[in-house]
Amino acid sequence: MSAKLTIGFLGAGRMGTALAKGFIQAGLVAADQIIASDPMAGACAEFGKEVGARTTTSNVEVVKFAKVLLLAVKPDQVGGVLGEIREHVTAEHLLVSIAAGVPLAKLEAGLAAGARAIRVMPNTPALVGASATAYALGKSALPEDGQMAQKLFSAVGVAFSVKESLLDAVTGLSGSGPAYVYLMIEGLSDGGVAAGLPRDIATKLAAQTVLGAAKMVLETGVHPGALKDMVTSPGGTTIEGLHELEKGGVRGSLMNAVRAAAEKSKKLGQG
Repeated sequence: MSAKLTIGFLGAGRMGTALAKGFIQAGLVAADQIIASDPMAGACAEFGKEVGARTTTSNVEVVKFAKVLLLAVKPDQVGGVLGEIREHVTAEHLLVSIAAGVPLAKLEAGLAAGARAIRVMPNTPALVGASATAYALGKSALPEDGQMAQKLFSAVGVAFSVKESLLDAVTGLSGSGPAYVYLMIEGLSDGGVAAGLPRDIATKLAAQTVLGAAKMVLETGVHPGALKDMVTSPGGTTIEGLHELEKGGVRGSLMNAVRAAAEKSKKLGQG
């Protein structure tokens, strides 16, 4: 696979850099099989330094070099990039877009008829190889294109194939979700400091607690509610804390946050 695969990043920002590094570390490609374009010289320099791959300011040069094109620009930049590369994308190319909220119909309309496209929603923990990703295939995408997406994004975490109609929900949950968790870690750390812990210890304890709890859910397969009950002794400290969280509406607030972010994703796609 690595002898045939060439990947071009249209956009050399942090997410593109993280994905490129993950693909290399997983042995899917070597650095000389990757190229990235960006109008910002600083982004190109950073990508080249971190990944060891070639960079350019020309999107067309990327298309001429690579067969898998990873569109990693802001949603409002998608139309301009597609217009620039449209005449150079052939039936041999696969466009993989991580532009939040941009629907497959818009991606396909920006390219020639029959263009193969996949819409993907990863999240920033790709930077540490722990991304939660979902993807949907365009109408002209081949089964092997889906296999390619699965292989690529599994290299930086976990990946799931879903209907495109569910990608806005994915955006609201796992796309925006890291920010919700960071807020929780910060709050837990603040609580530790309020109870007398030094800030550095409180933050590390909070982060490790979240990491450990997440691993318990993923590795045991036990429902989060059941795991919660295992920690909650009758008349103990945990039920007191949980009672305060329920009074504060934490569960409902998290649900509302996911729904609000999902709705915003839909609006971005319509813009």
